[in-house]
Amino acid sequence: MDGASVLYGSASELRATLEYDFSQEKDFSYKDLSMDEVIHHLAFFISRLWQIHIFGEGNTRTTAVFFIKYLRTLGFKVTNDIFAKSAWYFRNALVRANYNDLKRGIHMTTEFLELFLRNLLLDEQNELHNREMHVSGKFINDKKVNIASSKVNIGEEKVNIGIEPLNEDKFDGLSTKTIEYIRQMYNLFGKNKIFGRADAQSATGLGNTRMSALLKELSESKIIEPVKGHGKGKYRFC
Repeated sequence: MDGASVLYGSASELRATLEYDFSQEKDFSYKDLSMDEVIHHLAFFISRLWQIHIFGEGNTRTTAVFFIKYLRTLGFKVTNDIFAKSAWYFRNALVRANYNDLKRGIHMTTEFLELFLRNLLLDEQNELHNREMHVSGKFINDKKVNIASSKVNIGEEKVNIGIEPLNEDKFDGLSTKTIEYIRQMYNLFGKNKIFGRADAQSATGLGNTRMSALLKELSESKIIEPVKGHGKGKYRFC
């Protein structure tokens, strides 16, 4: 979101907001709904629950665990596989379901979350690309090229995204979670884009303290490097 942030729930209203959302869902009837309507409602429900942001750290993970258990009560045989594989996409889809910038023509939308849920609940194979959720739209491929030729599409993807394969030779000794954060940042910034703390926090969802520790760890591991001439606290991948 180019450094912008979702507005989360007020700390003083967490319990009341949670109770309201849960009561609304408890009273909701899925009877006679089509599967498209079911998925749309589920996307809306879980995105609002996530936006309350009851946990300062681990809010998305906790939301995912709850959602899996809740879906099972509705008769869906779901596992956490797709959540593990597409964790960043799920988190960013929740963001886009709660973000407006009317001056730029950006509206809250559950469309990305619904693609995720169609894969989860209907075993569809929709491609889940984080770049397509970027509010600038600058990472979205030309759809006409994609339809015309799969070979051309692959070439265009490399040109448009400009991201080289991530060199993972320096990952020895890093935790699984740290590696996940690295991949989230790299998928957004690539090797050449200069980014700051706010950009990295937007990509990972980390708070100030954890972000400082992560940037220090990545700098010491020679995974990122400080960049001069662009203001204080700017980095890029080595």
